[in-house]
Amino acid sequence: MRMVDLIEKKKRGGTLTEEEIRWMISEFTEGRIPDYQMSAMLMAICFQGMTETETAQLTLAMRDSGDVMDLSGIPGVKVDKHSTGGVGDKTTLIVAPIVAACGGKVAKMSGRGLGHTGGTIDKLESIPGFRTSLTREEFFRAVNECGLAVIGQTGNLVPADKKLYALRDVTATVDSIPLIASSIMSKKLAAGSDAILLDVKTGSGAFMKTEAEARTLAETMVRIGDHAGRRTEAVITNMDVPLGRAVGNALEVREAIATLKGEGPKDLTKVCVTLASRMLVLSGLAEEGQAESMAERALKNGTAAERFAAMIRAQGGDPGVVSDVTKLPAARCTGTITAAESGWISHMDAEGIGTASMLLGAGRATKEDVLDYGAGILLVKKTGEKVMAGDTLAILYTSDKERLPAAEEKFRESIRISDKEPDRPVLIYGIVR
Repeated sequence: MRMVDLIEKKKRGGTLTEEEIRWMISEFTEGRIPDYQMSAMLMAICFQGMTETETAQLTLAMRDSGDVMDLSGIPGVKVDKHSTGGVGDKTTLIVAPIVAACGGKVAKMSGRGLGHTGGTIDKLESIPGFRTSLTREEFFRAVNECGLAVIGQTGNLVPADKKLYALRDVTATVDSIPLIASSIMSKKLAAGSDAILLDVKTGSGAFMKTEAEARTLAETMVRIGDHAGRRTEAVITNMDVPLGRAVGNALEVREAIATLKGEGPKDLTKVCVTLASRMLVLSGLAEEGQAESMAERALKNGTAAERFAAMIRAQGGDPGVVSDVTKLPAARCTGTITAAESGWISHMDAEGIGTASMLLGAGRATKEDVLDYGAGILLVKKTGEKVMAGDTLAILYTSDKERLPAAEEKFRESIRISDKEPDRPVLIYGIVR
């Protein structure tokens, strides 16, 4: 078998066989196919696409390129959740404890952030003492005792994806549905859970800018999950506006704790209850008509907050942050952004606000950047809300006051005020089963 023949075949719109796909991924992972040939294949896939079967076979070949987790040591149905990413997206910190409080098992591997704000792992590491690197025995024990644990991805989990993504990033081949779907689902399948819920974001702060694009990606990933024998669903959610009011690592942990106590923003609470309820249905712990009320009850009676504290304790952190959020890192400097005119906030560019947060130190421009865990933005006003001239729109947090001017400028570029009341943003566009 020769790589040049497979490139030619795909370039002309042909369908690769399972044998060809597995050979290609194996040889590339082992370094026997050069980057320039794989780059040509990625571009051919971008132009010609892949069939449903090809996409599923590519995903499974990538999954099998490294370690595949065996979670059989954890009794019960294990359910995982993946978000395609957004600004202020701290849903894992809320959803996983809700599911655990309702009897579910969430054994989750997450990643770090690069860009707008920190990833789930970065947010958790803002908790004093919290460890995201656990041995297999520690990981299993935490899930069995607490119902949940969140750790960083292992070094040999889907190595093919690491190599492929590095090429996609520099060859303008990121925006291909088969390549996006196989990248996400290969990692989810390698993580070993029995059921998978996908939170597919759409809007200015998401990778998929339109609802139609998000739905296509969601349907593709759900079909891959079905092909692999995993119960899979996707929820399409809005990321045109940051989720909740906090953007930044420790700030988002604070907001997650408030939400777990039933005191969080309405939009964040609604999305988290929806996601948790779908995970409970996928786990077989609730019927369709019961799941949301179960999730809401876990917030109201405090059991979800207790599960979060238990996970923090099991992973070496200080569970006292749940009762006293002042134990979390705090920025030394603040800045206030006020409205220059009266009216209604008609639009917020979520991506721009995420960039402003990064400029404050809450995200990474490069992999080597060190995060300021206390940095970020608190949104006092959001899309659809009325403001008067001089009202506070947002509070900026950073440990370096020199960062404030650039962040304020970016924030102001990302917000529009008009004299007409806009429609309230849609939170959830639909569920793909």
